Amino acid sequence: METKVWIVDNLKNLSLSYPQIAQAAAKLRENEVVAFPTETVYGLGANARSDLAVGKIYEAKGRPSDNPLIVHIATKEQLHEIAADVPDYVEKLIDVLWPGPITFVLPKKSGLSDRVTAGLDTVAVRMPDHPLALALIKEANLPIAAPSANLSGKPSPTRAAHVFDDLNGRISGIMDGGATGVGVESTVLDCTQQIPVILRPGGVTQEQLESLIGKVEMDQALIEEGHTPKSPGMKYTHYAPIAPLTIVEGSLSFFQKTIDAARREGKKVGVLATKENADSYHADAVLVCGSREDMQTVAAGLYDVLREFDAAGVDCIYSESFSNKGVGQAVMNRLLKAAGHQIVKE
Repeated sequence: METKVWIVDNLKNLSLSYPQIAQAAAKLRENEVVAFPTETVYGLGANARSDLAVGKIYEAKGRPSDNPLIVHIATKEQLHEIAADVPDYVEKLIDVLWPGPITFVLPKKSGLSDRVTAGLDTVAVRMPDHPLALALIKEANLPIAAPSANLSGKPSPTRAAHVFDDLNGRISGIMDGGATGVGVESTVLDCTQQIPVILRPGGVTQEQLESLIGKVEMDQALIEEGHTPKSPGMKYTHYAPIAPLTIVEGSLSFFQKTIDAARREGKKVGVLATKENADSYHADAVLVCGSREDMQTVAAGLYDVLREFDAAGVDCIYSESFSNKGVGQAVMNRLLKAAGHQIVKE
């Protein structure tokens, strides 16, 4: 299969008359798979009403079929077409946070492919805050199932080139709208009970949610090991570069001793660093993901840097650790998944 790349570089003056959008939307209506940018990462989209189309997502990614998908919509009307019940607190969050990086898990109506929801009686749905994503969904006039557009287990893609590297020849097309902004996936909020529960931390923080609607709980699987995650995309190993990743907790001198010990064993060592500390490390590859003073920059650069380590050919990677507050919670969640929870502490 030849993978078509449509480049759309005038996002501020985007029009549905763009032939690239019409061509990509036509592929979606033909039950083909098309990757497109969102404000978080690139998504791998297909018609959420078609078993055939959704099956192509799982096949292209190599994704386990018991791992449900998030449905992307472009209008509030589409939400009520696929969700059977929308609590008042969700309506309040939608008014403030949509379009944006938050996904709501709600009771589903009939009409979606069971492969989207992995046979569950709920559906995860969000409205992406990206002009190209919204234009594509509107033009296709379909709810679009879309996990991240990467091979299952690899770091999520924040650029069209990442998608091409993973999925060229596996999917019909890629809409290239440049680099994404948020960098980590959307927050997933279970809204099937009176007190909502965060199943996956992401671009909207627990603090933001609680400032709008009061108490919000965390899924126990995010707090301690041994519990099975309920969220799409959180059940299996994810985000991992080729070389094994370890998180280091401690002083800069302890971090350097950890690097030195690995280099004495003949290993080529990579360090995932912030700009404040990068000059302190002596290693084979020191890559900067952002600034500790602005954790949003760390979130935005995380997956890009994890993929750069593959090109650097390192034997092992050591990463700085971060606070679990705000967006740091999402960053640490993804790092722990990428590291298989391997941590060394001073």
